Amino acid sequence: MVRCWRIGNFLREAIGTPLIKKLSFVLPFIVITVDIILIEHAIRINEHYIIGLTTLLFFLSIIEIIVVTSEIRRDYRKTNFERTLTIKLDDFIINKKEKNLKQIIEDFVKNYPEYKKNRKEIYHLSCKIMETHKEEKIEKIIEEELKKYIKNKKNMNVDELLKGFLKKYPKHKKYRSEIYEKICQLKSENKT
Repeated sequence: MVRCWRIGNFLREAIGTPLIKKLSFVLPFIVITVDIILIEHAIRINEHYIIGLTTLLFFLSIIEIIVVTSEIRRDYRKTNFERTLTIKLDDFIINKKEKNLKQIIEDFVKNYPEYKKNRKEIYHLSCKIMETHKEEKIEKIIEEELKKYIKNKKNMNVDELLKGFLKKYPKHKKYRSEIYEKICQLKSENKT
């Protein structure tokens, strides 16, 4: 029963790996199959030189399978660790409502001491999460301001709306393409 559990875990890990790693895992099995056929044939015809070389190739293929298996497991654990850490950090940052990155990291490590050795990962993920939250907040603000602006200007086209909006709110100039898309979306919603 334990073997089935381990095989199931490994298959779950292998499914999540990139195609190249899957191929690098399958190729040694093909080589082993060919080696077995060659060894069997060499034994039948009593060719010691071929037996030695194919046996060496057989063991190299087994070593390659072991190495690729350990790489697949390591990558899976790393990805799973980052996913779990990201979820915990995101929830922590939302609940904390703290803007100081150093304080967030310190408080997170206090609450989750098992991540004490992972400060570097916590720092990088916290930066990404905080940047994402900032962008989401800006998107909401832009959307609210756009709705108010468009409400009074129904007969203007998209380009005129964009120019007028950016003239009224120059702080949003770096989000020009996002604003353009949002105007198009809001205009199409108003037509229906």
